[in-house]
Amino acid sequence: MIRECPPMNADQPFKPLRMPRIASIDVARGLALVAMAIYHFTWDLSFFGYVAPDLAITGGWRIFARLIATSFLFLVGVSLILAHGNGIRWQGFWKRFWMVAVAALLITVATYFLTPPTYIFFGILHHIALASLLGLLFLRLPPVIVAVAAVIVAVLPFYASSDFFDPRYLAWTGLAERAPRSNDLVPLFPFFAAVLAGIAATKLALEFGLAERLSLVGVAKALKPLETAGRHSLLFYLVHQPVLIGFVWVFSQVVPPPPVRFSETEFSSMCMRTCTQERDGAFCTAYCGCMLDRFKADVSLFEQLQRQDDLAAQENIVRVANQCSLQTEQLKLPSN
Repeated sequence: MIRECPPMNADQPFKPLRMPRIASIDVARGLALVAMAIYHFTWDLSFFGYVAPDLAITGGWRIFARLIATSFLFLVGVSLILAHGNGIRWQGFWKRFWMVAVAALLITVATYFLTPPTYIFFGILHHIALASLLGLLFLRLPPVIVAVAAVIVAVLPFYASSDFFDPRYLAWTGLAERAPRSNDLVPLFPFFAAVLAGIAATKLALEFGLAERLSLVGVAKALKPLETAGRHSLLFYLVHQPVLIGFVWVFSQVVPPPPVRFSETEFSSMCMRTCTQERDGAFCTAYCGCMLDRFKADVSLFEQLQRQDDLAAQENIVRVANQCSLQTEQLKLPSN
């Protein structure tokens, strides 16, 4: 059961009780960080042309990325309850919030200059910062109410999406019909559902005494590195990708990626795999037909497609893609 605050004198300042740190949660966060590093390394290999350009954004790797984001956000909900469930510790909350918010801003600025066509305007850190604020509204609600809210947040994009939310300044909501391209987009809907699920689950765990029992469980020596990484997750997040992408860049200077020759069938297949992640089949068939025509008219685009580390090449690819997208929109195709 949740422990109640001891009686205090009227002149004593309120000091919320805090659960002992649960090492297994740090280990879980560390595992999520390792999974994220594996995904980002795959993305880096794709970025430099060692694997297919669409490998990290389609199929199983796309699902893997979403599971990683969901796990991080679930743990945000868990941490909110453990740290502030008995009373919000405002000093600690604001310190953590501004650390994450400033880090998110740095990610936006860095990617805006490094990859302008697909810069990160609302990635996982942006979501964590906003979710930490919004999560405070649910700390005092019963678990069942929080769980119902999680379901609503999860399904809302399927019923409330609109082109009104397509611009970047609104696409972060997750209600856009055609969100702008971004290397890491983790919109409020539906992903905030994971935070709410974490809050609801931890409330139940506290009611049944599970959290206190977990706090007494130690960590095996082999898992200590994961626990340490989980304790310093923000630092790990900020450092790991520059290290990984720097490693791949150095490797590319010694062993350049092999040139890739796309056949028309391979290109069309790759385009359809990527497009159908967001749009219906009718749109993607017309869109990919337009893209293939543009690439056949300018064969240099096939080479540019592989050179994701070439800013000018990628801006040109995005320009062609936007032209084909607009052209396809104007066809007013029926949806499937």
